[in-house]
Amino acid sequence: MKTTTRPPLWLLTLLIMFPQLVETIYSPALPDIATVFGVSHARASQTLSVYFIAFAVGVALWGWLSDRLGRRPAMLLGLACYGAGSALALIATDFSMLLLARVVAALGAAAGSVVVQTMLRDSYDSTLLARVFSVIGAALAVSPVLGLISGGWLVSGYGHLGVFTALLALAGLLLALTAWILPETRPANTARPDMAKLARRMAGDGALWRNAMLVALFNTMIFSYYSLAPFLFDKLGWSATEFGWTGAALAAASLAGSLLNRKLLARGGQTEALVRQACALALLSGLAAWLLRESAWILLPMAGVMVSFGIALPNVMSQALRHYREQAGAAGALFGLSYYLLLGAMLGLSGMVQQLGAVLAVCALAACLCRPQDQVPQPSLRTE
Repeated sequence: MKTTTRPPLWLLTLLIMFPQLVETIYSPALPDIATVFGVSHARASQTLSVYFIAFAVGVALWGWLSDRLGRRPAMLLGLACYGAGSALALIATDFSMLLLARVVAALGAAAGSVVVQTMLRDSYDSTLLARVFSVIGAALAVSPVLGLISGGWLVSGYGHLGVFTALLALAGLLLALTAWILPETRPANTARPDMAKLARRMAGDGALWRNAMLVALFNTMIFSYYSLAPFLFDKLGWSATEFGWTGAALAAASLAGSLLNRKLLARGGQTEALVRQACALALLSGLAAWLLRESAWILLPMAGVMVSFGIALPNVMSQALRHYREQAGAAGALFGLSYYLLLGAMLGLSGMVQQLGAVLAVCALAACLCRPQDQVPQPSLRTE
């Protein structure tokens, strides 16, 4: 039974945008961080892989606490943790201290992912959940615009310290809004999670693992752009502000994918078929990006990747945990732990490769291998 107290969708949207927004604000600062701390481009890019590995741990932590303490306390603690990480980044005197700050921030930001998803599953039945995820997906399409443009402006005017100051202020604002407005949505009949038993059940669920791989692969394609493209466009002579404006084109593509997905769902489109079509589009786009290599024209196939992301992710996320509603918070924690660990490892490899087109092509091919299978029609028993 769903809770009768639904949180405002606009607030949940802001909170679920938070992790992606803070990463896209950070992206234009990578070349400045490499220069200030005297590290290579590849090592600076590793701050993203470290971030997502810590993010995976945070997803498990906040998902578990959301079942034990409640959704609202978990969200408040997560935002406070992110603020502490941003404050530590402001006073970092060497790259190791900056990495530690990124770990603390990642732990906190994870609450914006797993706790909000759990609250959505608390508040909406399965028939509405895919549409709600599509609405949120459309809003998420705006975050690269806000993040890359504002991040580019902050780096151009104030360097990486301006970015971390803005992130600390954003965490404080969301903490205040959450404390003032966000209600508790945890159902009264929420089961106390037996994490070991639930983990064994989920580990044996092949379809769940395919969904985790799809989420990780599509996110790797997106976040590889944020970690590798700043150096590519810097090499091409683009400023941080000019690079920031690429977010507008990519956001428009992601928004188009989300709106198209919502329209197709309203017309009776099947989630599995839409995911298969999105994987095919991603593969075509990834191959085109690989052919273009180090060219500004790589933005065109990247837009295709964004469209496929906007179609695939809402459908994968809305269906992935449909058999685990009795322990939504804990199941969401373990599911998030799996795909964020995969994402962190994939981004680590991406940072070592330092070739965006190749990363997109390989990830898209792997997504096609993990896509939902076509349903084989059963033979008719009717005899002539």
